[in-house]
Amino acid sequence: MRNAGAGRSVPMAEKLWRGSVALTLAGLLGAGAIVASSASATSGVAIAAPTRVTAGELTRSATLERVFVNGGEESVVDTREVTVSLSHNDELRGRERVRVHWSGARPSGARAADPYGENGLSQEYPVVVLQCRGVDDASLPADQQLRPETCWTSTRQQRSLTSVERTAVWRHDLYADEVDRAEKSGRAPFPSEECADPAGYSSRLTPFAAATGKEYLACTAETMPPEAAVGAAYPPAEVAGFTDSSGRGSVNFEVRSDVENESLGCSSSVACSIVVIPIMGISCLDDDRECRRQGKWLPGSSNFSKQGIDLAVSPQLWWSESNWRNRFAFPISFGLPADTCDIQDSRAPVGFYGSELLSQAALQWSPAYCLDEKRFKFQHNRMPDEAGFKLMETGDGAAALVSGRRETSGTDPVGYAPTAITGFAIGYAVDRPDNAGEYPNLRLNARLLAKLLTQSYLGSDLGRGHPGMGKNPLSINLDPEFQELNPGLDLTAREAGATLLSLSESSDVIESVTSYIQADPEAKAFVEGKADKWGMVVNPSYKSIPLPTREWPLLDEYVPASEQECLQQNPSPYFTQLAAPVSTLRKVAESVLDAWPNVQTRCERSTVNDPWKLGRVDRQGLGTRFVLGIVTLGDAERFGLRKAALQTKRGRYVVPSDRSIAAAIKISKQAKRMEPFELKQAAVRKDGGAYPGTMVVYTAARTSGADKATSKTVAQFIRISSTEGQRPGRGNGQLPAGYLPIKKTGVTARLYRSAQEVADAVEAQKTAKSPDEKSEPDNPGNDGMPDSRPEQVEDPSVADPPDEATTEAPVEATTTTASSDVATPDASSNLARVALPLALGLALLGGFLSTGIRVLVRVRRLR
Repeated sequence: MRNAGAGRSVPMAEKLWRGSVALTLAGLLGAGAIVASSASATSGVAIAAPTRVTAGELTRSATLERVFVNGGEESVVDTREVTVSLSHNDELRGRERVRVHWSGARPSGARAADPYGENGLSQEYPVVVLQCRGVDDASLPADQQLRPETCWTSTRQQRSLTSVERTAVWRHDLYADEVDRAEKSGRAPFPSEECADPAGYSSRLTPFAAATGKEYLACTAETMPPEAAVGAAYPPAEVAGFTDSSGRGSVNFEVRSDVENESLGCSSSVACSIVVIPIMGISCLDDDRECRRQGKWLPGSSNFSKQGIDLAVSPQLWWSESNWRNRFAFPISFGLPADTCDIQDSRAPVGFYGSELLSQAALQWSPAYCLDEKRFKFQHNRMPDEAGFKLMETGDGAAALVSGRRETSGTDPVGYAPTAITGFAIGYAVDRPDNAGEYPNLRLNARLLAKLLTQSYLGSDLGRGHPGMGKNPLSINLDPEFQELNPGLDLTAREAGATLLSLSESSDVIESVTSYIQADPEAKAFVEGKADKWGMVVNPSYKSIPLPTREWPLLDEYVPASEQECLQQNPSPYFTQLAAPVSTLRKVAESVLDAWPNVQTRCERSTVNDPWKLGRVDRQGLGTRFVLGIVTLGDAERFGLRKAALQTKRGRYVVPSDRSIAAAIKISKQAKRMEPFELKQAAVRKDGGAYPGTMVVYTAARTSGADKATSKTVAQFIRISSTEGQRPGRGNGQLPAGYLPIKKTGVTARLYRSAQEVADAVEAQKTAKSPDEKSEPDNPGNDGMPDSRPEQVEDPSVADPPDEATTEAPVEATTTTASSDVATPDASSNLARVALPLALGLALLGGFLSTGIRVLVRVRRLR
């Protein structure tokens, strides 16, 4: 019989239905409810609704057993009460990480150095985590159901097997049918021409069924899907996770959409699942010795050299009925793809140009605009903040997205509307020695960042000849200052540990990072040439570089002498090859995610007769990772990256969180009305609990001299983004993790009011008031002034962060905002059409009421 709870039918509320629905946005009514809109779309073209799943099904439990048959009687030889949980499963994006945790599983043995893909096969009793197309619901059509053939693996070794009869343990599976116990199984007739079929051997195939309907036999490299090719763009995501002696374990599982894996085909309209299979071992129908093996490795042991294991308890047989029946299948849903607006809305887009800090929010916001006929087609175009501002000034862009004030080149005044509170982080992938897992609480100070940016670590022996710094450490993990803050890491010199992956172009993020360095006396002194107490000095090429700066230059021109033919054929500045900055912060995040440094020092050539060339070094293996990079908080949250705690004052290290970001906003100052709120790093250091990487993205637009139609559109964006766009959640129009909501009350109230004021000024396009007018008081609470604007409807599930943000010791960095499944309001709904005249009537009535009585309504602007 099937184990209770494992792989059971999915409740009806969980079914990932398809079909035509309107392009108006769906909403959630009550916790876990699923509501779909059926109104007609602007373009008249229907698309499948984004599937939703209930949060109540994120944890499941089951009793798992291994059974041997003795003399016709079944005997339970192992039983486990296993619980599996997911951190989230709805509105996912490609390459997003989902935390999978389990307890009660059998402890694993023969731990692999790298549990991903085929590297994880040489383990005993792991927990296999896969992404599969379909859901576990027998009532659905066959092509929508989950089965081993729709589960993705990166190699043939994970799904096809040929063995001598003695070790073909799957042929003794108690729960397999006679067809699957045959000498050749998995496909009938067996494809002997395409797949190895040696006489006297047992062979098993688990073909892969692609979303296109094509079958891949998956028995050779040539018969695997294209995404499984050697050197594929993305590393394996499927994992054989290790269970500790207490029965617990966890992995950060990376999901792939049809953008990353077209053959798997998961999307907003194609239902998929995360499948978790605790390996219990083959249940045996007879007394076959190999089938009954229970492992040769002790729990907790390591098998870094991939020595032999007992196949009966290995992850290689995840597809066998004994293991497959123990699966925990969690339906997942994907958000609308990034090109939804281009496909579904034929209107010309209105371009907003600038900061990459807004990218993750814009990804969720865009459909809330283009799929509503009452709004416009919003398009976020990432580019340097300065370039975006220039486009706005010249009228070539509707508005700019920046994080600081700019000098205008003309006479038209510019207003800065707070649009998103977020920031940067130092993302990292750093492993502890002896395969002990990721380093959880990395701490960095401004001087260490200065050392990395100024290329003051030598990288390798090639850097030892650099004039003026030949005695510096090779990499940051060999720096005594770093070791004091982060004890217990290895002492292996590595080029990737000599650099901080950063941007190659101008950005307000770089200005914020370098402002943090400049405000720290020790970091500033180091850049100016003062050695630290261990004798490390700044790279002479960067000595006294002016800070802060929006663009970090590559100044070092040192070319090392070498006897290597490759380096002689490719003479180039060594430290530039180590730094190798990239054009977007998204690329930095992906480099950290993949543990693939962008260091360009690998010598390679196709044949011995070809010239040498320099290229990117290999990805780092699990257990030996050491990558640091500047990332956005939005990307860090989306991809599940760890974030370093940054020093504020001596002994204080602060991680990015709602609390620490709110503390930074509280101490920010607005010099003049409708201008940015400046966060000075000196104030951050004094406060101690504020996060130094906090930044605000502003919608910058002209308040005079701009086109009326464009100005009206920009004003609409400001009002929507600063109200409903601030509702935390994973759905369309909502605010993703990595952003602090702007609210009408609390520490962000000043930013909310400033956004509304700028929106009014942009729409009015009148001559600006004197720029010498003082800004509103810096008190983040109620300033006692009457508010003439309609009151914002607050989401009661979103609480204000505490007023203080003190972090004495670093904990795992989080910037997740309060969870909310409140859907984006539909401006074209019947409710909106009724609410507008009603609100206007109430407002008129309110004018005749006595002073002090306010009408609490929210006027929804439809245009």
